[in-house]
Amino acid sequence: MRSGLVAALLVASCGGEPEAPPPPSYDFGLPPGFADPWVPPDNPMSAEKVALGRRLFFDARLSGNGTMSCSSCHDRAKGFADGKAKPTGSTGDLVPRNAMGLANVAWFPQLTWGNPTLTTLEAQALVPLFGEVPVELGVTGNEAIVLGRLKEDGDYVKAFAAAFPEEAAPIGFANIAKALASYERTLFSGRAPYDQYTYGGKADAMTESALRGMDLFFSERMECYHCHSGVNFTTAYRNADTKHQEMDFHNTGLYNLGADGAYPPGGEGLFEFTGDPRDKGKFRVPSLRNVELTAPYMHDGSIATLEDVVEHYAAGGRTLPDGPFAGIGNQNPNKNPLVKGFVITAEEKADLIAFMKSFTDTDFVSEGDPPLP
Repeated sequence: MRSGLVAALLVASCGGEPEAPPPPSYDFGLPPGFADPWVPPDNPMSAEKVALGRRLFFDARLSGNGTMSCSSCHDRAKGFADGKAKPTGSTGDLVPRNAMGLANVAWFPQLTWGNPTLTTLEAQALVPLFGEVPVELGVTGNEAIVLGRLKEDGDYVKAFAAAFPEEAAPIGFANIAKALASYERTLFSGRAPYDQYTYGGKADAMTESALRGMDLFFSERMECYHCHSGVNFTTAYRNADTKHQEMDFHNTGLYNLGADGAYPPGGEGLFEFTGDPRDKGKFRVPSLRNVELTAPYMHDGSIATLEDVVEHYAAGGRTLPDGPFAGIGNQNPNKNPLVKGFVITAEEKADLIAFMKSFTDTDFVSEGDPPLP
C-alpha cells in the first residue's frame, strides 16, 4: 500500500524511462565481460551520491522508530540477503517475500519478486521506506522525525550538499532514494571462481567437480541455463545499451492449490498485478550470484538448501502431500514447460551444487561496511 507522498515521490525522483540514456560518465570499474548498467538520466552517478547512499543504507535512523536500516534485511555477508525465510519489519510486520540478494542489482530491469511496475532502484527504495502493508522501515507518519535526524547531523548536511550541490535544501526523501539507488548500483559481484575461469582465463579457478557441474547446468537434460543465463544467471537483465526489455516471470511448480494452479493467498506473484489466472505463481527469475550464501530459497523462503532446490527441479515441481498448501506442483497448469524434471545421480547433484558454489564472490561479501553512525 502506498501513500500519496510515495506516489508524488515516484514522479519526483524517477520520472519516465528514456528511449536512449545518455552516455555513461561514471567509471564502474568493471572487468571484461560486464557492460555498464542502465542509469536513469535524472539521477546520474557521482562519487558523492554513492558515499551518501552507502551511509544511509547502513543507518537505522532512516526507519521511523530508529531500529532498522536497509542492511537489516540485506546483509553483505549473506550476499545482501538476510538468511531468513521472510523478513520482519521495524514494527514487527512479517514481509511476505524472501529478501533477495542485491549483488548486481543495477542490471535488473524489474525489481522484487513479482512486481512488474518497479523498474528503477529509485522507485523501489520508496517501498520499504513508506510501505504500510506491511510496514518495513515505517517512515509513513514519521517523515519529519526521520528528516530531522538527518538535518541535525552535520556530516549528513555536508554529504547531501556535496551529492546535490545544485539544490538549496537537498535533504529530502526524493534525494534519499536517489542516493540509495546510486550506492546499490555499485554493488558489483564479478570476481567469483566462475568469473576468474570464464572471463579471467584462470584455468585452475574452478574445481573438477564444479566443471562437471557446469556441463550439467548448461545441458539440455537439466535445462538450468534457459532461465539462469548471462553474467548474472538470470533472464532478467538490462544494461546501458538495452533498447527493449520484456517482462520475464515464471511458475516453477512450487505449489498447486487448485484446478487453476493457485499459490497461497498473498503470494501469487505476477497474477496480483495482472489479474490473469495464467500468471498465478509466476515470479521473476532470481540471480544466482552468491547463491550459496542467500538461503533459504524461492519467493517465500520455503526451500531451505541448494540440495533441496535441485530435488525440486529434478521432480519437475514440489509435491506437498498434506497441510493447507497440499498439492502436486509438477501438475501446475501454469508451470514453465522447461521445468519438466530430470534424473540425477548423487554424484551429479554434488557436482551441480559445486558449480553453483563457484558463483560465490568472497571479495564482494568481505568488503568492509561503513562504521555505524
